Amino acid sequence: MNADGTIENPAASGAVLKRERVRDHILELIESQLPGDAIPSERTLCARLGVSRPTLRAAVGELVAAGLLVREHGRGMFVAPQKITQELVAQEQALAVPQASGAWTSRLLEFTTVPAGARVGRKLRLSPAAKIVYVARLRLVDGAPMAIEHLHIRADLVPGLTAQELESGDLYAHLRAHHDVHVREAVQAIEPTVVSRAEAELLDVPELSPALLFERLTSDTAGQPVEYVHSLYRGDRYRIVSRLTLGPAEAAAAGPSAGHHPGIPPGDFAHRDTLASSTRGDVQQAP
Repeated sequence: MNADGTIENPAASGAVLKRERVRDHILELIESQLPGDAIPSERTLCARLGVSRPTLRAAVGELVAAGLLVREHGRGMFVAPQKITQELVAQEQALAVPQASGAWTSRLLEFTTVPAGARVGRKLRLSPAAKIVYVARLRLVDGAPMAIEHLHIRADLVPGLTAQELESGDLYAHLRAHHDVHVREAVQAIEPTVVSRAEAELLDVPELSPALLFERLTSDTAGQPVEYVHSLYRGDRYRIVSRLTLGPAEAAAAGPSAGHHPGIPPGDFAHRDTLASSTRGDVQQAP
């Protein structure tokens, strides 16, 4: 990045936003249809989005690898079956997320203001035409690339937000100190995926390497969405460790649970057991 905060290679960074827009459009199609429904052909989507076929195929390939689309030779592309979702809730209203290990820094890939669009606007409760700050940044640990983050922040909440704020320190601390934005709650989903060729180059891993996809929606103290983020973390260097504190043994008399906690066989704990959870990121040492 240049001294004035602009990106060194605008053409290269613009490709990040283009891929993001194509991905968002296809995800909008997926989320508006039922499993098994067909999505438009490659030719139709290329014309609608004004992108080349290789760009579209790269986006489709990522969503096929992520299990969101199914490609059938000679028939087209279809919405994949729904994934099983398990929510882990701490009944004591305390979910601790300690800082991941290592020295974390950021390198900005793209920083611009754009219309929210239908999908992101719906998540942030904004009109598709409302402005958001779009940020793509490479997260590094001890100088090694670890994750690619795509942030979508309501522009009206962060007037004057600078590139420097996004490259150093804690983003939420900057939002609180410089923009009077106080975040309170975040809903985050994590699932396995693989990296595309472009992502592999940024993360310095082979194409189709395993990765963890994080999606997070963060709200402020009034319950208003502040940001929507999706991030890709290297599967060979990053893992999630959860500590579960289960409720008292006497609650077992309540009978078997009808639910299922991740990694815990159904029925192992009573339905009325409390479950406190703390989660941390664990960066593994490079071989």
